[in-house]
Amino acid sequence: MYQNKVTLIGFLGSNAEARTNSPDFSVTTLSLATKSSYKKDGKYISHTEWHRCVVFGKLSEFAGTLKKGAHIQVEGELRSREFDSKKTDSKQRVWEIKVDSILKLDRAEKAAPEEQDNDDAIRDEAAA
Repeated sequence: MYQNKVTLIGFLGSNAEARTNSPDFSVTTLSLATKSSYKKDGKYISHTEWHRCVVFGKLSEFAGTLKKGAHIQVEGELRSREFDSKKTDSKQRVWEIKVDSILKLDRAEKAAPEEQDNDDAIRDEAAA
């Protein structure tokens, strides 16, 4: 049995980058930051790790709406791929998370007062 599963919780370092190659195929790239810290000589040392996350298909449409600073959880699998770098004129390997699910952890935004009134009216009508 094999398993390749990654769960990351962090903040987006930039707005999502959405691309569409055809009407049926969309890809969104996310730059996700996670932090860890440890104590050394009585001082805390903080380390930020950046993760390249790639989202395909229908989930890509949702991912494309995410903005810098969004607090999210992603689940997926760790993948690597090689490409020929024009800068270094050599093969380069990049590690990515192929995302299967995204959970937005931000608090829900407070609706404007008039929108809340409309929501209350809709609920009242549905209850009647």
